[in-house]
Amino acid sequence: MNNTNQNTAEQFIQYLNEENFDKAESCLDPDFKFIGVLGKREGASVYINDMKQMKFKYKILKAFTSGEDVCFWYTIDMGTKEVEASGWYQIKDGKIYTLKVLFDPRPLLKE
Repeated sequence: MNNTNQNTAEQFIQYLNEENFDKAESCLDPDFKFIGVLGKREGASVYINDMKQMKFKYKILKAFTSGEDVCFWYTIDMGTKEVEASGWYQIKDGKIYTLKVLFDPRPLLKE
């Protein structure tokens, strides 16, 4: 297990929870790519601008690591809804290069 990679991903989550978006962005590679159930984003600043609007809060339930990959099972509080999700963080040279998030979107689509 590479604790450095896990710490980078955990620090990123902590910064998002604290709404410290500048520090959160410093954890991301400038060419960061996000792939999610409801969309994709390319570029660290594009993703962080979205996070500034959404202000999600994360609670890590379990962490798994393999090489430079870190995977969290967590809850995401989206304000009016909370979902259980998995996030796969691919880290290169100490920065998060890609994030893939999976969850069941049906509770969000019922409104």
